[in-house]
Formats: sequence, structure tokens, C-alpha cells
Amino acid sequence: MDTYIILLLVLPIIGSFLYFTGLISSIFKGLLRELFVVALSLFTLAIALIVIFSSIGKPIYTVSWGSMPWIEISAKLFGAIIDPLSMLMLTIVTVLGTFIVLFSTKYLSPENKEHPTERGKVAYYGWLLLFIGSMIGIAISPNLLQFLIFWELTTLCSAALIAFYETEIGYRAGFKALLMTHAPGLFFFITVAIVFVNTKSFEFSAINQLSPTLKITVVVFLLISAWAKSAQIPFYTWIPDAMEAPTPISAFLHAAAMVKAGFYLMARLITSVSGIPFGIGMLIVLMGIATMYLGLIFYFRQDDLKKLLAFSTITHLAYMFFGLGLGVIGSNIAVKGALLHLICHAFGKTILFLCVGVISYLTGTRYISQLSGLSRRMPVVAFAFIVGFLSVTGIPPFSCFWSKFFLVVASIDMKNYLGIIFAVLILGESVGSFIWFLHIAQSVFFGETEKAEEIKIPAVFQFVLISLVILSLIAPFWGFEILKTLR
Repeated sequence: MDTYIILLLVLPIIGSFLYFTGLISSIFKGLLRELFVVALSLFTLAIALIVIFSSIGKPIYTVSWGSMPWIEISAKLFGAIIDPLSMLMLTIVTVLGTFIVLFSTKYLSPENKEHPTERGKVAYYGWLLLFIGSMIGIAISPNLLQFLIFWELTTLCSAALIAFYETEIGYRAGFKALLMTHAPGLFFFITVAIVFVNTKSFEFSAINQLSPTLKITVVVFLLISAWAKSAQIPFYTWIPDAMEAPTPISAFLHAAAMVKAGFYLMARLITSVSGIPFGIGMLIVLMGIATMYLGLIFYFRQDDLKKLLAFSTITHLAYMFFGLGLGVIGSNIAVKGALLHLICHAFGKTILFLCVGVISYLTGTRYISQLSGLSRRMPVVAFAFIVGFLSVTGIPPFSCFWSKFFLVVASIDMKNYLGIIFAVLILGESVGSFIWFLHIAQSVFFGETEKAEEIKIPAVFQFVLISLVILSLIAPFWGFEILKTLR
């Protein structure tokens, strides 16, 4: 198992190194460079699946490497943990990362009507592979120190990829993302120092050894870092601007990468640390509800499809934090619902982003006011978009219905008026989202159009969209299988 875990972590990072140093360019030319990154992604996915399938239903697997003998402390620096949380995150990162890489091979081309691309592919794949490797590092991190290192790497990768098109607005968006996620991330750094100084350990469980005051301080510091990474109130403004990134990067950023890292940090914390005060749990719940409705309100002001999806992501991350907050209060069902929402949202949101990518690739625009009647010209895209929005809005039997159902049940299970209010608010957001996305789908795909001829969609795009539609239907059941052993 150790060999597989090491390969899983280092393969994308080695691939990134080969692209950044120019070795790939000197060995492979043109299409071969893209075949290499696809092959590397597929190999990484295969290793991840081996690790996951060999670990489902078995005891938690941990391994540790490295120490600091010069200060005579036995704290381990690095390692890996394979448990339901890490298996869930590995599934999302490696599966969706592979499809994003495959989609990018066609998207980054001179034929792209919105952003014709003839150069920069080497840097793009270098950053994307490092991004995938960093997210794998976060997924398997057994301690705070390793988590922090890969956490900062994802910040760097996202900023670079947001600014990929080298426009002034892109540079500003990349810098804004860097600043607004890194600055609050300093609270994470302080947390690692506090835990190590007081316990001589970097383990998440070491937080249990802190005094009550320090424990509350550490949890709040990590919560601030997580809110910033996951674009929750008051740190949400960077994510709509980040839509300057190439659309495949937007998909990876929202569905499988950086914004999910904040939630994953809190999920790892809450499942490792006991005795978190009720007040902190209620704070997480209330901030989740507030962010949920903030995102919903911003839906109605968007003409840019990608920015609409960005605010949708903010809302869905709020669902996940809401579930974790109920988990702190004492609901195991809510924690499972939040984690199930992680994977259900990931596949549905990737479909939506890549549909927008295909639309802009073929038409040169992603603005709702400039699009109409596309179902007759792009039937595959229309079908995929409809499945995607039914998934994320939670219409049964599509994926997010199952995770939202868990959260509603957990709210009602509080057995008080507050729980009923929470359940009504979740249902209210779901209804509002469904109505608006239905309106958008009708405007973009079923409105009047002067052009009725079907547009030829590249085979790669069709393969990716159809595959993701199938996987989005499977996702909740795969999540159930992984999470059934979560305690």
C-alpha cells in the first residue's frame, strides 16, 4: 500500500516538474505532449482506484514519514491516511481531474471562439498537474503540517491558473484570489504553531490535548481559514472574479479543488476533535444559512453563466458547512449529509461548467442575454446541462437530492422549532435555485433562434459530458458505500 500511496502523490508532481522545466517540450511535440498529460492523469486515477477499492470497509490505514531529530522530538512530519474522508476526496480529485485534463486538450486550441489559444499549454498543464498533486496531498494528509503545505500550494496553483490568459483583469483576479485565501490562511499557520508548541505533535487529534481556551482558539482560527478558502461570508468576493480562468480550471476549482479544501479541513477537524463547544457549531450553522441565501440572491443579477455557477458553488459550500455545524451540535446524520454533498455537488457542478465551456468554445460567448435556442444546435450539451442543474438543485432522484435529504432529516431531528426553521430554509433555497436554473435553461436552450442547424461538437467534449452525466447518477451511491463506515 505504501508504494501506491507514494506513487499517487508524486506522479502528478513529477509530471508538473517535467512540464515546468521544459523536458516534456524537448521530448514530445504537439499532440504527444497532450497525450502524455492524459496518460499521466489516467495512471494516477488507476492508482487512486486501487488504493480506494483495497481500503473500502477496512480499518483506517495510516503511515508516517520523517521527523525532526535535531530537536529530539518524535513528531512525524509527513504521511498518509486512508479513511472514508480521504477516499471520498481522492475519488473527486482524481476522477474529475482526469476529465478536466482530457477536456482541456481540445479546449485550449485556436478553434476556441471565446479564447483562441496557441501558446501557454506547457505552463497550463504544469500548473494543473501540480494542482491535482496538491489536492491529493490534502486528501491524504494525516496531520496539520502536511495539510498546511499542500494547502498553500493549491493557493499558488489557483492564482496562476486564474491569470492564465495574461489579461489585466485576469492578473487582478488571480492576485485577489491569492490575497483573500492566503491572508486568512495565516491563521492556519498560527494554529500549527500553537498545537506543536503545546503538544509536540502535528496530529489533528493533538488538539484534544489543549486547554479549553486554546482549543476554542485553534478551532476558530481554522474555521476562519476554511471560510476564506471556501468563499464563505465574508470572504466570498474572490470567487466570482476567478471566473477569468479557463473554464476547465473553473470547473476543477469549484468542483474538486481549492474551494473544497476549506470544507475538507473542517470535516477532518470535526471528525478528529471532540468537545467542540455548542456555540461554535451554531455559529457554523448560522453562517452557512446566511451564505446560502447570499449566493441565492446573487443568482438573479447574473448575465454571465460562469458567475452564476460561481455563486451556486458558494451556496452549495454553505450547505456543507451547515451540515458540519449540525455535526458539532451532535448530528452524525448531518456530517454524512455534508460529506455526501461534497461528492454529489462535485459531479453536477463539473457538468455545468463544462457545458458552459462547450457553449463559449463554439459560440464565442457565455452571456445569457446573447444565447437562445441552443437545444436544437447542441442537443448533447442541452441534455447534460439539464441533468447538471437537476443534480445540483436536488431534484429526486438526481445526486444532490440524497445529500440534501440527509441535511433536512438532520434538521428535523433536532426536535425543536429551530430545526424546523433550518429544514424550511434548506427547502426554500432548493426551490428558489430550481426555479432560477429552470428559467436559465429555458432561456439558453429553448428560446427562439434564427439558426437551427446543429453545430458539430468535438468528440472529446461529447465523451466527457456523457461520462460525467453517468457518473453523477452513480455518485451518491458511491458516496454511500464509502461513508457507511464513517464514525
